[in-house]
Amino acid sequence: MYIVVLAGGSGTRFWPLSRKSTPKQLMSVFGGKSMLQRTVERVLPLKPKRILVVTNALQAAETRSQLAYIKEVAVDVIEEPVGRNTAPAIGLAASIIARFDPDGVMAVLPADHYILDEDTFRATLVEARGVAQAGSLVTLGIAPTRPETGYGYIEAAAAGGSGVVDVQRFVEKPNLERALEFLATGRFYWNSGMFVWGACTILDRIASHMPELSNALAKLSFDSDVWELADLKPQIAEIYGSIKGESIDFGVMEKAESVQVIPTSFGWSDVGSWSALPEVMEAGADGHVVIAAEGSVSVGSNECLAYGNGKMVALVGVQDLIVVDTPDALLVCAKSAAQDVKKVVEELERRGKTELL
Repeated sequence: MYIVVLAGGSGTRFWPLSRKSTPKQLMSVFGGKSMLQRTVERVLPLKPKRILVVTNALQAAETRSQLAYIKEVAVDVIEEPVGRNTAPAIGLAASIIARFDPDGVMAVLPADHYILDEDTFRATLVEARGVAQAGSLVTLGIAPTRPETGYGYIEAAAAGGSGVVDVQRFVEKPNLERALEFLATGRFYWNSGMFVWGACTILDRIASHMPELSNALAKLSFDSDVWELADLKPQIAEIYGSIKGESIDFGVMEKAESVQVIPTSFGWSDVGSWSALPEVMEAGADGHVVIAAEGSVSVGSNECLAYGNGKMVALVGVQDLIVVDTPDALLVCAKSAAQDVKKVVEELERRGKTELL
């Protein structure tokens, strides 16, 4: 099995720690290794044939630097000249794999997700590989633990909660009322954004449902050494200049046949914003999660998240706050408004404050 890691996101909801050149996946959000490094290390016990990391040109050097210590398997970093969402990135990786190994199966994994039970995660990928070898497009559906409105959902054709199930439909992020209805049916799972399929299988579905992208990818010309990927850089630039951005969910998965979901649960979070960290990190005194700090003091406070940037953190008379300190910016935000941090980035961009992006 080949592993394709999508690592081109900007992580705007993790500003001011996350910036364009050092987004969430390149950060040490939990202390220690970055989320990208954790994602790659997580799959090494599967002994993948090769790992392809798709990222943008701005982040490519740091991505290579962070993964230089991986020796167990070849790691290739593929540079996108501009972001075009997930379908082009996946199609590009699939084209490379299929050229080298037409029967190759690829697992597509975001670089910035948290997974607690890594053994179950790997076992699920092995199960998905077997299904994919039979020609299906396989997605991993996370058994929901709450009526989450920040995730997309997958509706299975039948309730059950185990094995492989046909996908009925994909649903965008619901409001709370709909999310409660989803949970009551027992047929809905969180859309993890993780997929397993044959490289040629997904290219065939792209050809059927995204012919413009398929035609562009068909122009790729390989030298005798397929894995000299630096040689593809001018071709990739030309292709990306001629295609539009589109997600693989909308472009293919919502329209394709033979789409199946494996319901699973392995302590997953997409860590989409600062408010997600208390879900995956152990809270300390008064329910606070304090990161990168020289200790903390809490007086009449509870349920806050603080990133101290090496300083002592003191929380006095506050509840449910997010406080993030960096050398050039300070974020103070209600937990309930964490999704709106991206609006700060949009406003800074509008003002031309590029040094803060």
